[in-house]
Amino acid sequence: MEKIIKELLYFKDVAENWQCLFQDSATPTMEGITNFHHDLSFVLLIICGMVMWLLSKAIYYFEKSKNPKPAKFTHGTVIEVVWTTTPALVLIFIAIPSFALLYSMDEIIDPAMTLKVMGHQWYWSYQYSDYITEDDKSLDFESYMIPEFDLKPGQLRLLEVDNRVVVPTKTHVRLLVTSSDVLHCWAIPSLAVKLDGCPGRLNQTNMFVKREGVYYGQCSEICGINHGFMPIVVEAVNIEKYQTWLLNQLENL
Repeated sequence: MEKIIKELLYFKDVAENWQCLFQDSATPTMEGITNFHHDLSFVLLIICGMVMWLLSKAIYYFEKSKNPKPAKFTHGTVIEVVWTTTPALVLIFIAIPSFALLYSMDEIIDPAMTLKVMGHQWYWSYQYSDYITEDDKSLDFESYMIPEFDLKPGQLRLLEVDNRVVVPTKTHVRLLVTSSDVLHCWAIPSLAVKLDGCPGRLNQTNMFVKREGVYYGQCSEICGINHGFMPIVVEAVNIEKYQTWLLNQLENL
């Protein structure tokens, strides 16, 4: 428990009060999103600075007392070309890394394992369909939020669950998300995963967790009265610990 608390204090893998910045990234996709956001913010600051500078110069030099006789021109070819081509070039400059990141997010690399996620009113169920016992049983379980009166010291209110999703680090994991009733959304900010669960449809994405840790998320699609009470907890461990956990789970089926 102390180790988990120290990791939560070191890495921001859970939402904080008055949080304005991203949580610490744990996947290459989240790193790309964070870096793109920072680069784009820098470009926006430059654009805002130039616009404010031009606006202040226009207000200063074209104030009525300085120009009692206004100029009588209707258009300027050069300036119209400049203010048309410049925004177009800026948009192209932004679009190239944006599309590269977008296509990398949709790319499905040959996965080492598949995790099926199903949303319910109001809890999540998970299935590790790659592992089948001799009795043709697969590893699946349900995950409910721990009520506030059952929380142990150090556990997070409205975010802890009774059964965590355990995945191995540095492994390509395919996620299949669906729903049994209404629209849900399986979202974990630190992993850059936010995928809708639609009844009768399988949505697919992937994740590659780079470091061990406990990552918290919540349903991000309003799904009814208890929408705010179906959290998500993913625990990423090294491959040895994952194999031990998996064997224990399969033996208990």
